[in-house]
Amino acid sequence: MNRMSLFIAVAILVTAQPLLAAPMGYFDLDAGVALESGDTWTANGERYRLYGVQACLRGTTFTNNAGKTQDCGDASLSVLAAFIKDTHPSCAPIARAAGVVYVVCFATVAGERLDLATMLISEGYAFAALDAKGMPVNPAYAVGEQEARARKAGLWQFPDVRHPSILLGRAASYHQEKAK
Repeated sequence: MNRMSLFIAVAILVTAQPLLAAPMGYFDLDAGVALESGDTWTANGERYRLYGVQACLRGTTFTNNAGKTQDCGDASLSVLAAFIKDTHPSCAPIARAAGVVYVVCFATVAGERLDLATMLISEGYAFAALDAKGMPVNPAYAVGEQEARARKAGLWQFPDVRHPSILLGRAASYHQEKAK
């Protein structure tokens, strides 16, 4: 009987293994990747970025509820790291540009498949990326961002948080004017 129990346990483990792996065309986003920011990481010699997401910029700050200045980029990065560790997302590449592979990722939480970008944005620790015209790259992410802002979720609870896409847009405009 002991041998039969062992056989059944091994059979279950072997047949369950594919259920634990990423679906075809996806790859697992493991906790061992090198995070660069709250939206970008490197793994196996490739640089990846969540499509349609803009994390808080490292070096920009906010004042927390205790009155202490905190690095906004570090806050975004920490939450991405926690989500990766806790939810074990799988990602699919959707585009490549300038040496970056843009990906969409999902995680299964309480039996529901959730988009990692939506999770980060709706919890208030990332933002909807804007294109060169100032329009959201993914309109659904902009809706999630507005809802998070209205709820004062995550970083939105701090009045001095600045939207990183606006800061990047201002910096680009400044450099264009300076180049003239």
